[in-house]
Amino acid sequence: MNKSLAGHAAKKTVLIVDDVPENLYVLQRILAVHYRVQIATNGRTAIKIALSPSQPDLILLDVMMPELDGYETCQLLKQQERTRDIPLLFVTAKSEVEDETKGFELGAADYLVKPISPPVVLSRVKTHLAMHDQRKLLADQVATRTAQLQARNQELEETHQEVIRQLGRASEYRDNETGLHIVRMSRYVRMLALKSGLSEPEADQMMQAAPMHDLGKIGIPDHILLKPGKLTPEEFAIIKTHPEIGYNIIGDQKSGLLHLGRTIALSHHEKWNGLGYPKGLKGEEIPLAGRLTAIGDVFDALTSSRPYKRGWTLDDAMGLILKESGEHFDPTLVPIFSSLREEVAKIMDQYQDKDEA
Repeated sequence: MNKSLAGHAAKKTVLIVDDVPENLYVLQRILAVHYRVQIATNGRTAIKIALSPSQPDLILLDVMMPELDGYETCQLLKQQERTRDIPLLFVTAKSEVEDETKGFELGAADYLVKPISPPVVLSRVKTHLAMHDQRKLLADQVATRTAQLQARNQELEETHQEVIRQLGRASEYRDNETGLHIVRMSRYVRMLALKSGLSEPEADQMMQAAPMHDLGKIGIPDHILLKPGKLTPEEFAIIKTHPEIGYNIIGDQKSGLLHLGRTIALSHHEKWNGLGYPKGLKGEEIPLAGRLTAIGDVFDALTSSRPYKRGWTLDDAMGLILKESGEHFDPTLVPIFSSLREEVAKIMDQYQDKDEA
């Protein structure tokens, strides 16, 4: 017999299922030279063997059996995750087209019609084992490649988010803010967004985009941005250009995260009463992202200590937010933020500036 067949088949196991001893004997004699053979005389035993640790690589299944016939056995095997991919060949005297159609619909790989021919049996078994190996190899390759792509995508996403975080911090290197400002305010924004009805992914995206709110300060001259005293009307007019500068720096991007960051950069200084800047938007004309960020940004600015001021207490800052409800801030968001007092306090304590600790 062909050595390559023997070498290939030595590792394979074939389960023969038939309730007639003579049929089992004939098939066993044909296959035992090349394959490890398992025997079952009924469908239930076949299923038990197929689910065992030493499950077969291929099943030859008689159709006409008492209690559980071949079709029912096949159906049960195909319903089990551990056995559904095992190639199953019906061995039967039933050769009508409707019989074969039923078998193929149940998931059979092939039909062997009695009386069987040894060369045909060997050829079909070898072919279906080889096809099964190829499918398994392809599935393994696809799984491996998919895992590699997922890991790569995760790495790219983490890099993307880190670049965005660093963009957010870029403005702070020119201001009197600290890196913890964007950490705190972005967490306030996420918490408020979630409590306001946004989904978890939407709230997470808000947190990731919020640090870009003051990116435009990069374009403000130092003598204005860092001025310790009160700004002149002309100087404040220049400060008021930073939302549009940030908007233009980010640009028109395909990334949903960058698009959201651009919206926040442009709209976070708008006020509910229409007296904000740069567009003087009013009420719900202001994008929700801008309204959410405005509360988190102002609250953290109030409670943070700077060289020119002491930070407000949580209660005083909350009082100001409540007072400005319907004026500076969205009146539907303010009571939600106020209800999050305990969570806000935890964030303030966890991400406290060193000079305040």
